[in-house]
Amino acid sequence: MKRPAQLVFIPAPGLPFDKLFTNTDPSISHRISFVNLPESHIDTQGLAFNSFIKTFVQGHKTHVKEAVTKLLAESAQAELAGFVIDMFCTPMINVADEFQIPSYLFFTSGAAGLGFWFQLQSLHDEQGKDAAEITGWDSELIVPSFINPVPAGVWPGMMREKEGATDFIDFAARFRQTKGILINTFRELEPHALRSLSDGKFPPVYPVGPLLNLKSDDGHVGSDQSIQKSDILEWLDDQPPSSVVFLCFGSKGSFSEAQVKEIACALEQSGQRFLWSLRKPEPKGKMGMPTDYADVKGVLPEGFLDRTAGIGKVIGWAPQVAILAHPAVGGFVSHCGWNSTLESLWCGVPIATWPMYAEQQLNAFALVKDLGLGVEIKMDYKQDSEVVVSAEEIERGIRRVMEKDSDIRARVKEISEKSKKALMDGGSSYSSLGRFLDQI
Repeated sequence: MKRPAQLVFIPAPGLPFDKLFTNTDPSISHRISFVNLPESHIDTQGLAFNSFIKTFVQGHKTHVKEAVTKLLAESAQAELAGFVIDMFCTPMINVADEFQIPSYLFFTSGAAGLGFWFQLQSLHDEQGKDAAEITGWDSELIVPSFINPVPAGVWPGMMREKEGATDFIDFAARFRQTKGILINTFRELEPHALRSLSDGKFPPVYPVGPLLNLKSDDGHVGSDQSIQKSDILEWLDDQPPSSVVFLCFGSKGSFSEAQVKEIACALEQSGQRFLWSLRKPEPKGKMGMPTDYADVKGVLPEGFLDRTAGIGKVIGWAPQVAILAHPAVGGFVSHCGWNSTLESLWCGVPIATWPMYAEQQLNAFALVKDLGLGVEIKMDYKQDSEVVVSAEEIERGIRRVMEKDSDIRARVKEISEKSKKALMDGGSSYSSLGRFLDQI
């Protein structure tokens, strides 16, 4: 009798992995064991993200090895089939090698972005080209996973720096050492990118998305967030269908006061109904997450709240999925984080792109230029730049994303339906996950 197989999942630090799994399918929760690792005492203060993640993960290799050794001793009836590691946890491949088991990668962004990583590595290893040495904001790169040439202005900022580019090349090289890559996308969304990754040069790619946490984490009944959510949804209940543009820029998204005023002017000039998640940035030089303003009046144009009281609502924290799913919401001004992108498409809401950091510029470029699922406010905006996007540019993007009968809106509706079918029995992602399990 064949022993049951066990997979060890290793998420990136800070990822609410347990909630994602149990919320996605509570029926499997009894088959999942969570192992809390001891704290690592390695000093990561002041490190850039790529250096922090490498140091942090490296410092936990011994803890993971000890935990897996204990797991094997306690589960003699089960066979360890492999590690499934987050894209930033590649040092754990070495631990899997010590146990003589395969590693599989979970890539949390899109297929086009994965192809970009591989292309940078190929240019470096095969042609001796370094992305950080490519000069000119308007320089373009032919990337097989993108339909259109990719301008340097939308490359992740870290790839424009020598150390950052080297780190990404190293990550991509480790990706190739895995036995397969699970990716949070679906065939109908990125057919071109997925085809480009199936030419035999890479490990097998399994699109298994969209993997979304659609159960909101807004605290218990009566909590501050629960009360805020009820207030927001009640306001949306009073708005006409598809009439509200929702502005939200992720858990790390915030703007200078000058930029806030331009956004406010754009909203007022557009006359569009709006729901705006406005967050306060951390002081310059401090690492941390944006917080809610004690009083937003201090950063908004004088009288703005009074003049827009009949059509708009300014909030702090936002229950994003619940808002996107509300029938009153007709457009989304977004930072284009991959999860937010998938949530918006799932809910059938067109996107106006305003990326901030990481791979978001690439996502915005793909949405606008390759996939026809978004309109541009900006594609090359960087959160740490001094650039202020004008009210005119913002207003133009808002008007376009809210057009009632646009081709983009029709295309987003079509993709929304396909995203749900992909996860059903017989759907593309359901079948892809089955192929992955058969391979194990």
